[in-house]
Amino acid sequence: MTRRLTLITGGTRGIGAATAELLARIGHDLVLGYRNDDQAAESTAETVRSLGARCTLVRADVADPDGIDELFAAATQAGTPTAVINNAGSTRKLAPLAETPVELITDSIQVNLTAAILVARAAVRTLGRSYGGSGGVIINVSSAAATLGSPGEYVYYAAAKAGLDALTLGLGKEVAGQGVRVVGVAPGLVRTEIHASAGEPGRIDRIAPSIPMQRAGEPDEVAQAIAWLISDAASYVTGTTLRVSGGR
Repeated sequence: MTRRLTLITGGTRGIGAATAELLARIGHDLVLGYRNDDQAAESTAETVRSLGARCTLVRADVADPDGIDELFAAATQAGTPTAVINNAGSTRKLAPLAETPVELITDSIQVNLTAAILVARAAVRTLGRSYGGSGGVIINVSSAAATLGSPGEYVYYAAAKAGLDALTLGLGKEVAGQGVRVVGVAPGLVRTEIHASAGEPGRIDRIAPSIPMQRAGEPDEVAQAIAWLISDAASYVTGTTLRVSGGR
């Protein structure tokens, strides 16, 4: 079996790490981008390698265009990429918009939207047939916040993710003729460290009762959706975002 090569930004923690592990199990080699947690990166790489995958770690900040260039250079050096999972993101601080510092808002939009657009641009230039690629799939990891709005928590993050959904729709139409599918995944409340990083470790317990399925999701449940979307089973799916949110 020929192994596929997948690049994942933010690929060494949370949903990214769960996706890397699942893809390693089903025949993907990996290029995993991460910003600063070397310990988590090495742990994830060790896990996927134990599953038989080749794994290249790239310590690079996708908020910096040079970091994106470094990631894609590593991917093309590792082989012929077939998928790019645009996963890097952050919620930052939980607070009403009027009480959120300007620099935090602009930084969040840079990471969650601007960087994601630039990663998608680089992915098209790598996968697109008119650029010498052989086609492939771009997955944009959005959020249920894009339609919920997240009032009182992080409306700026929700706005950035809504922009990412628009990117999925428009770019999916734009590059369909290039042999590139563009699909989004919108997780709801998922059990990762992102909640503690935003200042509320107990956020899952607070919100879970309001979810129709009465629980938070697990990273692997999002990973399963991503794995299906990049597979040949989803070959007629593009320009749309799949919600993985327990009904919320």
